[in-house]
Amino acid sequence: MDVHGNRGKCAQPCRLPYELLEENNVIDNGFLLSPRDLCSLEYLPELMKLGVNSFKIEGRMKTPEYVATVTRIYRKYINKILNNEEYIIEEKDKKDLLQVFNRGGFSSGHLLQEENKNLVFKDKSNNIGLYLGNISNYNATKGHITLKLNENLNIGDTIMVEGTSGKYTISELMIKDKNVKEANISDIVKFGRMQGNIRIGAKVFKLSDRKLIDSALVSCNPSSKQKVIPICGSLSVKKNMPISITLTCNNNPPFYNNIGITYVSDIIPEASINNPITKDRIESQFSKLGNTPYIFQNLQIDLDDGLYIPSISSLNNIRRTAISMLEEKVLDSFLENRKIHYSNNYDNVPCNKNTLENRTITVLLANLDENLDYSKLTGIDNVYIPLKFFTTKNYENILTTLSNKFNLFIYMPTIIKANYKNLLLNNVDTILDKFNIKGFVISNIAGFMLLKDYSNKYMFISNYTMNVFNLNTINVLKDLGISIITPSVELNKLSLQNIVSQSSLPIELIAYGRIILMNSSYCLFGKSNKCYPNCVMKCSSKSKYYLKDRLGFKFRVVPDNIQTVTSIYNSKINSINTQSIGAFSLRIDILDETIDEINNIVQIVKNGDKIEGKDFTNGNLNREI
Repeated sequence: MDVHGNRGKCAQPCRLPYELLEENNVIDNGFLLSPRDLCSLEYLPELMKLGVNSFKIEGRMKTPEYVATVTRIYRKYINKILNNEEYIIEEKDKKDLLQVFNRGGFSSGHLLQEENKNLVFKDKSNNIGLYLGNISNYNATKGHITLKLNENLNIGDTIMVEGTSGKYTISELMIKDKNVKEANISDIVKFGRMQGNIRIGAKVFKLSDRKLIDSALVSCNPSSKQKVIPICGSLSVKKNMPISITLTCNNNPPFYNNIGITYVSDIIPEASINNPITKDRIESQFSKLGNTPYIFQNLQIDLDDGLYIPSISSLNNIRRTAISMLEEKVLDSFLENRKIHYSNNYDNVPCNKNTLENRTITVLLANLDENLDYSKLTGIDNVYIPLKFFTTKNYENILTTLSNKFNLFIYMPTIIKANYKNLLLNNVDTILDKFNIKGFVISNIAGFMLLKDYSNKYMFISNYTMNVFNLNTINVLKDLGISIITPSVELNKLSLQNIVSQSSLPIELIAYGRIILMNSSYCLFGKSNKCYPNCVMKCSSKSKYYLKDRLGFKFRVVPDNIQTVTSIYNSKINSINTQSIGAFSLRIDILDETIDEINNIVQIVKNGDKIEGKDFTNGNLNREI
């Protein structure tokens, strides 16, 4: 699994096959993390009523025809809503969306209030297309299969047969042994030459539609694009003067408004003997804007009589140079308008010049075990405990012990939905009265907003999930009231050293722990994004659960039944050498370790050392960002 998804480097681990283990027993298998694609077409009217004014189409790994088809269909229905037309979704548009790409159909994602048990499709992780029919006959000698069509089929379409790998392009299509170019729903057709593990009764799926692809590609063809940015030009071709041109943009997209350039060339027209240049000839050359996004709305040409330009290609060079200057000016304007200016009201003196001896040690106890004696923990300054443990009486004695011995902090969840919000608001004052709480570890901006009234009395620590990569983010968080920063676990050694040495806030660095690779609003056991009454409730079991990948690596799975969020941990434990990174505090994340193991880890981390072995990793410490 890859934690680089935040920066566009996702290795798509959700599209890989896994086994779900309860201890060592397989209880499920397949593409267990592979969600169906979201389709919100049905919910567009409601979404727009809520005030949504921009819709994003995910297409990072998709084809141009996918983007063209989805954009066309969503534009059509958005326009229906804007024009107050009757909102009826045509069946053909639904099929086009399914045909261009789908994984076992579509899903409503997390848009609805009720639980979604169709969020994941575990049978196949890539395009399944449209169900075409079942094979009724197979001629192994000729490779011909026969079936009754559930969808139209054309020469050039691609299909997939259940139980075989790869896809096949239809190049031969017959109805009653007569070759045809296309066939319709309910036709009994024969096509081939098919090979492989083909059996009668197997399902056939139509993966792509040639006509749909050709139609979509027309809109993707650069030659079919319309010029969309009108510009005005003023060209001066005068006797004994260099040719010059002024280009201006008016009433265009925001960053084009009132932008203009003037280019003075080194071309001086000569007196003509037989063939003077004409306005029509000049206009013809300057109107050749090629694949640029511009078109002349108005081109004024101030031309003296009787002039000759030795090389017509020089006019082309003037046009190209002027257009290039305009584009550069537009880009500069765009970037200038989007500059973010941060306050400089911070001390420039770094606050993180710490030695091994004076660094504090923090332990996150992600899971509390009633059978462990936490009073035997030593060498620790701060302890973080997840919010959910403060609301259960079973853990009161443990929490009292920890709050009497260490600085105790409430560790807020990474995802805060209604259940956790209510749990916090209904219990926070009671918790603060009952235990000696020093502060909160804030995992997202929502957590800060919920607790901002407590920021004057309690310390707020920014968790690594706030994705702190640079000093600008640190300064913004400081303005919000954050006291200590935990930088992103994706940073390498050089980046950490730079942040530690220049930060306006103390830095707490995670030196040891099994990193969460994914927090998913989906339960692998209940196969739903929300809890429901007849669930098997394996989340309440004391068993340990794992996802085992195709290479044999096991990733710990920890469910949270308060709000149906599943945390998936790395198969290896991060352990880094911190001797050259002068952080204010070193954090140790504990999941399953015993008291003796924790005390041993504390001593190793205090010395700035790391733990070696096949179960440990440096994470991103020595990698490029």
